[in-house]
Amino acid sequence: MSSIDRLIAGFRAFRVSNFEHRPELFEQLVSRGQSPEVLMIACSDSRVDPALMLNAQPGELFVVRNVANLVPPYEPDDRHHGTSAALEFAVRDLKVSHIVVLGHSRCGGMAALRNSALGERSDREFIAPWVSIAQEACHCADSATLAGPDGARLVEQAALKVSLANLLTFPWVRDRVETGELQLHGWWFDLEKGELWAVTDGAEPPVPIA
Repeated sequence: MSSIDRLIAGFRAFRVSNFEHRPELFEQLVSRGQSPEVLMIACSDSRVDPALMLNAQPGELFVVRNVANLVPPYEPDDRHHGTSAALEFAVRDLKVSHIVVLGHSRCGGMAALRNSALGERSDREFIAPWVSIAQEACHCADSATLAGPDGARLVEQAALKVSLANLLTFPWVRDRVETGELQLHGWWFDLEKGELWAVTDGAEPPVPIA
């Protein structure tokens, strides 16, 4: 069976287990529209599927995925801003109560950022400029530490802090955070150990949450 055939078979199984066994759920999602409470900003990495990881149901998460789960700063102009557009819709229209930035170990985008900080040149036209959003994350340690066995994890977790800070540059995010209507979260998933860690935007070290 080809990979596409397997996906089609998977959809058939999904249709049986959801549309046929729980028709009322999708009837509500169609008639009432979506009303998720959580915006999940996750990586495009095929190994880190937020809905699968968190056992979320259809309609429960509003998900935007990009390379290295980055949040750019607030830059309203006539350029293309896919992540910012999703953020705007989730906060201003869906009025989510939580934003979770979900990072993970073995992140290729973060590896590209770290390699650049260590002097490696990239020939990628879009990846290098995109991950440079989190360039500040590479200041979390000296070059020797960055190049060492803990370097990748340190950069991945520091980049979450950059994204949490960038979220607050959006005025309508900051306003809702200040009024207590919106909470921001940074999570880091350890692929090797299957653990979930919370990362704050302050100086506190990450703490395990699951």
